Amino acid sequence: MLEEIGTTEQGDLVINIGPQHPSTHGVLHLVITLNGETIKKVEPHLGYIHRSIEKMCESLTYRQFIYSTSRMDYLSAHINNHGCALAVEQGLGIEIPPRARAIRVLLSELTRLASHQLWWGAMAMDVGAITPFFHAFREREMINDIMEETCGARLTMNYMVPGGVMFDLHPNFVTRTKDFLRFFRSKFNEYDELVTNNIIFQERMKGVGVLSSADAISYGCTGPVARASGVSSDIRKIAPYEGYDQLQFAEAIQSGGDCFARYLVRMQEMRESLAIIDQLIDTIPDGEFQAKTKAVLKLPKGEYYSRVETARGEFGVYIISEGATTPYRMKFRSPGFSNLSALDHMSRGSKIGDLVAIMGSLDLVIPDIDR
Repeated sequence: MLEEIGTTEQGDLVINIGPQHPSTHGVLHLVITLNGETIKKVEPHLGYIHRSIEKMCESLTYRQFIYSTSRMDYLSAHINNHGCALAVEQGLGIEIPPRARAIRVLLSELTRLASHQLWWGAMAMDVGAITPFFHAFREREMINDIMEETCGARLTMNYMVPGGVMFDLHPNFVTRTKDFLRFFRSKFNEYDELVTNNIIFQERMKGVGVLSSADAISYGCTGPVARASGVSSDIRKIAPYEGYDQLQFAEAIQSGGDCFARYLVRMQEMRESLAIIDQLIDTIPDGEFQAKTKAVLKLPKGEYYSRVETARGEFGVYIISEGATTPYRMKFRSPGFSNLSALDHMSRGSKIGDLVAIMGSLDLVIPDIDR
């Protein structure tokens, strides 16, 4: 909803965008100060779907709280659960079976691909291209079908448990995943023809929403937003977990810092995720898919922190334990909040029509911000 709410003494126009508007990708309210069509200030107003998840987690056991994070960045639900499980395993000193590690990484990379697919389709649609959205969902549905057969769910999988995964892979997993990889690879030229090399798309993206590397660091940006500004921030590289240091893949980095650079980073990340899956799909170790753990988990008194690389950047899990069956305090570090904080800086001086492209390039999932 776009609504005039007043003017300033200098004659600047102040408008609302949202909190229910297609371009905000969720329940986000922006108060924008304009001089003509030029943006002078963007002020996000948050909290429309705040659920106090961190406080809720303090009344849930160490098996239960993991799945509340599926409802934050629901497009990276599996990876969020992964980060929570790692924090609990760190506290308990649990050794994860090799098979469970491989399964976790495979599902995480499939999740990254599914998330980037939705972003690609929505990004193109935000700037006026409708067709790519349907192409993106064609491939994404193949991943969701694999997830449903493996985990029993298509979006919020709830597959992680302290010690491994809830149950073993479905017998069809390897075959269906290979079929998907083969099909998906054949479509990259199609993506480039439809969107990447489209001169209209490039004109809407290049030189828009520029964020320097220094500013990306200053605002605490992570994920593709930071890497598009030349900042190395991939947790899989700088603080490897679950054997990522044993895998061959490149960190997707661009130096342009604009919307198009952020687009290119995510496109490369999809190719790298395919490379990671290729390395694991034929070498999944035999053995147990879950370590033996006690029925009731109690973390020793202390503080524990884990971090993983979601589709949007660094997701951190901070637990303070007093030795009970539930956390004493919980804190999640979500990538969307920090990335959104740079929106005002990136948008000032741009035209109102560029704001949609800038927001799309941030790949915002509002529940990830409104915890």
